[in-house]
Amino acid sequence: MTKVNDFVVKFANVNGSGSASANLMFAKSIFRMGIPVTPKNIFPSNIQGLPTWFEVRISKDGYAARREGIDCFITLNPQTYQTDMKEILSGGYLIYDNTMPRNFSRKDINYIGIPMASICADHYDDPRQRQLFKNIVCLGALAVLVKIDLKIIENLIKEDFEKKPKLIPPNIKALHLGRDYALENLDRNLNISLKKIRTTKKKILIQGNEAAGLGCVYGGATVAGWYPITPSTSLVEAFQKYVNIFRVNDSGEVSAGIVQAEDEMASVGMAIGANWNGARAFTATSGPGISLMSEFLGLAYFAEIPLVLFNIQRGGPSTGMPTRTQQSDILSCAYASHGDTKHVLLFPSDPKECFEMAAQSFDLAEILQTPIIVMSDLDIGMNDWVTDPLHWDDDNKFQRGKVLKKKDLDDLVNWGRYLDVDGDGIPYRTLPGAHETKGSYFTRGTSHDAFAGYTEDGRINADNMMRITKKFKKSLKFLPKSIRKKAKKDTSVGLIYFGSTSVAVDEANDILEDQGYAVDLLRIRSFPFGRGISTFIDDHEHVIVMEQNRDAQMRSLLINELNKNGSNIYSILNFDGSPVTADFIVKSFLDLLKKNQFNIKSLKKKNQQRE
Repeated sequence: MTKVNDFVVKFANVNGSGSASANLMFAKSIFRMGIPVTPKNIFPSNIQGLPTWFEVRISKDGYAARREGIDCFITLNPQTYQTDMKEILSGGYLIYDNTMPRNFSRKDINYIGIPMASICADHYDDPRQRQLFKNIVCLGALAVLVKIDLKIIENLIKEDFEKKPKLIPPNIKALHLGRDYALENLDRNLNISLKKIRTTKKKILIQGNEAAGLGCVYGGATVAGWYPITPSTSLVEAFQKYVNIFRVNDSGEVSAGIVQAEDEMASVGMAIGANWNGARAFTATSGPGISLMSEFLGLAYFAEIPLVLFNIQRGGPSTGMPTRTQQSDILSCAYASHGDTKHVLLFPSDPKECFEMAAQSFDLAEILQTPIIVMSDLDIGMNDWVTDPLHWDDDNKFQRGKVLKKKDLDDLVNWGRYLDVDGDGIPYRTLPGAHETKGSYFTRGTSHDAFAGYTEDGRINADNMMRITKKFKKSLKFLPKSIRKKAKKDTSVGLIYFGSTSVAVDEANDILEDQGYAVDLLRIRSFPFGRGISTFIDDHEHVIVMEQNRDAQMRSLLINELNKNGSNIYSILNFDGSPVTADFIVKSFLDLLKKNQFNIKSLKKKNQQRE
């Protein structure tokens, strides 16, 4: 039976071989045929030479999570042949370069040899071109084997090399060399195939960092202080690209500043200073950067200076797995810095929310006068996702919060920078130069009174700390609300999740529903936690928290912040660096049922008896 628009293709190569561009072209060509596709780039942290993989899931039903089991493996790295073969489903395909004879052990899969190196050696003299064009030759053969419209790939090549037009003809030549070889030599009756889908639904293919960088532009950011670190670097690069498009005046000057600092501490210090001066500024980093920025985060929190920080999470601890994904900075960000600090966190689940929350975060930072940390991860940030088009309402106006202008200061007799006038914990602030005689104050990180004066009085400091706590609690009305999805049947089991795990949870829920299990879902989108999350936990006898870290950090945060008894709150944890799959969630869920000896159907009966 042929699988149409529903299979997984995986590429194996070595870093620096140019394979990623060709593999992404493969995914984009399928997307342009109207077919839902999910590419995942799995790359090492060195520049070149180590194994790299690129996984593409094609799902006619639109499932966007990774799927276990490979239908077609294109393995061009002999070093990984044996491990690559283990992932192939029985009846699947192994495509390899047969320029040199190879022997394989599995009898239950199909082998397709293509002499890619030999083809390139016959048609290209340059050694580098021979290496790079092997990937395009393979792409041309794949177009025949799984039925991709070759014109689509040709257009992608033209787009990719628009600024280097001399590279277009040799790439298209390599594409046709692969196509011609497949037509003349290969059996094209595979049990996997693509068929163009005509749809009126508009979708885009975009990375989360790209969307967030654009969101910063729409959110009014004019300054980025940053230090390069995987996987956050491309966010600032995207911001730079878009300000060069949208922030250029008639004289050709770009009205934005992007400063690469000497380290993470300097980068966040620059962003804090720019915000203090009235700009909208941000920085982007990952886990190690959060550790280094911690003291400055405490300064921004206590001095109450707006700041936006993007944490594109990766594997840890220490250097850890810098090119793998995790959700392992939850606690370190929620309580970043020494002493009593607590920060507002946003949890986007896809690039569209990266765009929306990036733009929103600048309003939140100024309204609350505090750091806002956007908790993305490598999977969202550096992989391409199919999502709805990004939308912006041109009627949106920036919310600057409580900023006093010259006229306001003229009318004031006694202004205190940290004076709680309205009872909401948020004081009024000024910007440098707002008034010739009023509104100035000395910003300090040491203890201070309501008028920004230095004090050693512990009672005054305690009052100030409690006021900031009040502000933190009041932030709930401004933050994105959690999203609750009720099961079709009554159930006593709830599942809490957040961020990039959302697509896998949604698919796992469909599988569980087909198997007769009913589970209520709740997706967290921000911290501090709203009343709805507390109610969700209270409404269920058993609550499961799905997260991608070892230590169940979100579970700990929920128990600690909502003062819950954790005896009925369980964890599903994935921390191998790969985006979690629906199969993993389903298996872990069923294991929990067995281990804890609770049955959803019997729980449902108990609830009915109580009623």
